[in-house]
Amino acid sequence: MVILESRVASAWVDYNGHMNDAEYARVFSLAVEALMDHIGLDTPGRAHFGYTIYTLETHLCYRREAHEGQPLSVALTLLDRDTKRLHVFFKLHDEAGNLLATSEQMLMGIDSNTGRPAPFPAPIEDAIAALPQAEPSVWPELANRTIAIRR
Repeated sequence: MVILESRVASAWVDYNGHMNDAEYARVFSLAVEALMDHIGLDTPGRAHFGYTIYTLETHLCYRREAHEGQPLSVALTLLDRDTKRLHVFFKLHDEAGNLLATSEQMLMGIDSNTGRPAPFPAPIEDAIAALPQAEPSVWPELANRTIAIRR
């Protein structure tokens, strides 16, 4: 499911002539915001429910360079969920469908009034249930990786 479309902004390009590593994280952060909008946690939804989502952990893998003005799209796969957490996997592609980067993230639902984890409000839970979820046997190849020096 494509959750975000964008372009590489000139301010995102570094001294190497391609998108800076931190800007990949920005694009994936924008994808989380797009996901929040999609499930009803846009600005009015956050105010109405007194609820938001925090990122607990992220694992970003860089695969290819992106350059100024290049069209980008971010696809979402829901790997797992429970009453207050989402385990998501994002793939960043260029206009030709080349994989530029991936970001695996654990997101936590938060009661905005207490700043503590809380179950998703019922309408948000319903929207999450409608997201395409991958069975573990068909998770993306780059999901569930650890960082290690392979010997």
